[in-house]
Amino acid sequence: MILYGISTCDTCKKALKALERAGKDVTFRDIRATPLTPAEIEAITREFGDLAVNRQSTTYRSFSDFLKASDPEAQIMAQPTVMKRPVIQDGDRWYLGWDSTTEAALTA
Repeated sequence: MILYGISTCDTCKKALKALERAGKDVTFRDIRATPLTPAEIEAITREFGDLAVNRQSTTYRSFSDFLKASDPEAQIMAQPTVMKRPVIQDGDRWYLGWDSTTEAALTA
């Protein structure tokens, strides 16, 4: 299982702790320290489309109009922290964000 996020994100920290408490083998991937590859960005945007971008973030609001009009892949490539977090890959399954439904699915 891979948890994509940033080390300063409280939601990522919460998800990581819950998964570790549940005994899951989790690899934390800090997308600032180790940027996403084009293939990883493509896989995430193929799975989640526009939902992969956090349009409420300060990062997104600072984008130029041109970048705001670009596709999610271009937005994440330009500034990876605009990605909604965490993104969790568990084998072939993908999860976006951390809520009670995701927690229940991954810690059971």
